[in-house]
Amino acid sequence: MTIKLDNRPLYLQVIDQIRLDIDNGVYKEKEKLPSEFLLAKQLGVSRATLREALRILEEENVIIRRHGVGTFVNAKPLFNSGIEQISSITDMIIQAGMSPGTIFLSKTVKGPTDGDIKGFSCLENEEITVIERVRTANNEPVVYCIDKILSKNLPSSYSHEESIFDLLEKKAGRKITYAVTHIEPIGYHETISPILNCDPETALLLLKQMHYDENDKPVLFSQNYFRADKFSFHVVRKRVL
Repeated sequence: MTIKLDNRPLYLQVIDQIRLDIDNGVYKEKEKLPSEFLLAKQLGVSRATLREALRILEEENVIIRRHGVGTFVNAKPLFNSGIEQISSITDMIIQAGMSPGTIFLSKTVKGPTDGDIKGFSCLENEEITVIERVRTANNEPVVYCIDKILSKNLPSSYSHEESIFDLLEKKAGRKITYAVTHIEPIGYHETISPILNCDPETALLLLKQMHYDENDKPVLFSQNYFRADKFSFHVVRKRVL
């Protein structure tokens, strides 16, 4: 497995070789890599060169290093979506060729907080419905969802299995056209991580989104906790000239 020398820096060649070994199944997802000493020997490089390569691979989420335990291959995300595209979680799961499902947790109706009044531009006496669900892909929990909707916009025939996007458009006549999104990477969440069957090292991606209809009216506020080992988001950025 010793790498063949070329004109590029040696650590880049090490990165390519480790990536190739992962792609070829030499090292499988969540499998522990050999020790630094053994891996450096196998590749025919110094430990300093290997550590630089591993540092970059960790930054790129190809591997994860657990202090005092070892280095492991990260699982490849099952879902990859452009953050500039608004897709329901149901659609994302279907597009990945998997079967979407829902585990209903709770539905409560309460008065709006100061943040709700500001976000929804609603009155103090209006009611907010809060729905908590776990979304599954092929029966595996992948997203924890907390959705807030003005109760007056939620049809009484609502089914917890339905996509809220479809529900609002087909039954409430409120088509979501854009959203303002804030992304927060968070570590282990003592309540949500166990529900999503996360390992202690598995991070979560929290997307906080206020969704608006074609009339620029706020319709839906969601807090979605995505398993970072299952979802990858990207954005296309254009230069302003």
